[in-house]
Amino acid sequence: MRATAERIQNNTVVLEVEVEPERFDRAVERAYRQLVRKVTIPGFRPGKAPRFILERYVGREALYSEAIEMLVPEAYREAVEHTGIEPIAQPQVEVIQAEEGKPVVFKATVEVKPEVELGPYLGLEVTRPSTAVAPEQVDEELEKLRERYAPLVNLDEGEVATGDLVTVSVETYRDGEPVTGGQVEDLRVEVGSGRTVFEGDLVGMALGDTREITKKLPEDYRVAELAGREITFRVTVKEIRRKEEVPLDDEFAKDVSEFDTLEELKAHIFKRLKERAEERAEQEVRQAVVAAAADNARVQIPESMVEAELEALMAEFTLQLRQRGLTVEEYLKVSNLSPEELRARFRPDAHDRVKAVLVIDAIARAEGITVEEDEIAAEIERLARRRREDPAGLRRKMEASGELDLLRRNLQREKTVQFLVHRAVVRESDGQAGEE
Repeated sequence: MRATAERIQNNTVVLEVEVEPERFDRAVERAYRQLVRKVTIPGFRPGKAPRFILERYVGREALYSEAIEMLVPEAYREAVEHTGIEPIAQPQVEVIQAEEGKPVVFKATVEVKPEVELGPYLGLEVTRPSTAVAPEQVDEELEKLRERYAPLVNLDEGEVATGDLVTVSVETYRDGEPVTGGQVEDLRVEVGSGRTVFEGDLVGMALGDTREITKKLPEDYRVAELAGREITFRVTVKEIRRKEEVPLDDEFAKDVSEFDTLEELKAHIFKRLKERAEERAEQEVRQAVVAAAADNARVQIPESMVEAELEALMAEFTLQLRQRGLTVEEYLKVSNLSPEELRARFRPDAHDRVKAVLVIDAIARAEGITVEEDEIAAEIERLARRRREDPAGLRRKMEASGELDLLRRNLQREKTVQFLVHRAVVRESDGQAGEE
């Protein structure tokens, strides 16, 4: 097989491919064996009609068309590998010649990754953010622990305050008439959580108090027949529970952790905050180095790549919302955004991510950064342990699905980013001192 690639535009290549006659003859024979099993020909059992009978019945062009459908995708993949182009879309194929005894000739016009003109990428100057941990940060974490583990006590007297867990009975009225299903006997309300429309009006009520609270519900209220309507809630306080503030001492440390003293717990919190700050700082250094290398490079990014990355970002965002119990539709309503406006917000990030990947790949080629087989094996071993699978079986699955190529590219990109960071000039932030 012979293949040549001609770049007709910055991101478009025309492949001209010529496949030897013998290979087309074999493809025609394969096509005959497949078609003869599918076509019912009077006087012949399925799969038994001679080829000349089949051609007479369906036409030689049908046989050639079937052979081309088998041969061209295979030849196209080989031509891509042979010429080293990197397609980013499906090709438009034009068959020029397809006759037995002659070479098959076709052209494939395909959009490819654009050429990157690299700028300076070695010795880039970036600032490593401060990883200092202030005493106030440790105190904030302690307060979160005290809030989380605070015991709840029943109040026999006193009034409802923000933060209390209150049990109420509720009767709901619209235009003076009871709302069907609007009577709840034991509703628990956390005052200040924002989950109940009338919870702020409970503040100041005492045990046994009854209060009528009138509210105009929002237009997007979850019960459609009540949305936008003026509703009256008749609320009676049945129980008030309040978090009891416990002292921050050694007993508290023993109750909420595996440590025996408060100082040990503080030291553990400090260490954890320090590790998080260092992880964030390293990530920000990586992002800053890649961004600087991308800013110094010139590349014309195809719109199709931006659109594909935008779809990936939207899918990530949808998953994040789902993990928080929201849908995209609910988010759009709360944020007062249209779907087009939401996509427009993500588009710059999609553009930047595509450019960063293109630049990283170009640097990898320029520096000859490759991934060795033992590195791939080690990563598959790590993934297999995490997924509790056999490494050999996982590799076979990844090869069949194309994931192995993606894994190799990702490892190459990770090595390239590490290469850039190691050769960058990383300056420390002024805020590093005095963290202890």
